Amino acid sequence: MEWYPKAQLCLSPHCSQRPEGVEIGLLVLHNISLPPNYFGGNYIEQFFQGRLDAAEHPFFATIEGLHVSAHLGIKRDGRVVQFVPFSKRAWHAGVSSWQGRENCNDYSIGIELEGSDNLAYSDAQYQALKAVTLYIQHYYPRVSLGRIVGHSDIAPGRKTDPGPAFDWARFRQSIHTYKDDPQWF
Repeated sequence: MEWYPKAQLCLSPHCSQRPEGVEIGLLVLHNISLPPNYFGGNYIEQFFQGRLDAAEHPFFATIEGLHVSAHLGIKRDGRVVQFVPFSKRAWHAGVSSWQGRENCNDYSIGIELEGSDNLAYSDAQYQALKAVTLYIQHYYPRVSLGRIVGHSDIAPGRKTDPGPAFDWARFRQSIHTYKDDPQWF
């Protein structure tokens, strides 16, 4: 599967082919807000498309010229935006390693939650993340519960997201008990 069927498409040029023969086997959760701690608007979409106007906010000048993306983004209201098809390598992890294997972009799917390390995520985001995760696990069975990590887990000391505000227990419990929900995706 290339696309999440409930996502709004907003294609990013910041992606590339995955290495030949690589299987998707990791899900990486991130957070993003542009500018920091601001929610709403289309700045994230503009950033991932390389169209963010650096003159609109002082912070934007600090990220001007960066080429980054994620496969999916989940807005505060639970809307899902897809930037890169799952079959391609999104540029979300940077210098990274998981269980001794480097270059996590090669074999992972990246999801950006609109948020920040220290502000609570919304109920709608947890619901959307549950549905997206179960969809991904259905089509990419190597993405087990133990292979869902934060950016902080694959880039320790360099990254902190999704941060202390992300309720891992709540999220993992919702995934674990999905069989009770007949409409899991």
